[in-house]
Amino acid sequence: MTHATITVNEQGRVLIPAQLRQELEFRPGTPLVAYVEDGRLILEERAHLAARLQREALESRTTSGSVVDELIADRRAQTAADDPEAGR
Repeated sequence: MTHATITVNEQGRVLIPAQLRQELEFRPGTPLVAYVEDGRLILEERAHLAARLQREALESRTTSGSVVDELIADRRAQTAADDPEAGR
């Protein structure tokens, strides 16, 4: 794991050091997504973020049925819980 100290300049910008860009294979124009997680700034390549989210969504599924069917069933159950008369 490569470490580097980065300083925010007067314009609020930071420079990703060359050794980090090389390790991560960032090239000019590489799309990154920035977000805050647990008080940390995370920079993640957009393609890696999309793949990670897809993988996590697949792993979190509890049944082998349709995601749409699960959503509809959840919404109907919530409606029934909120208004018992709605199911009649």
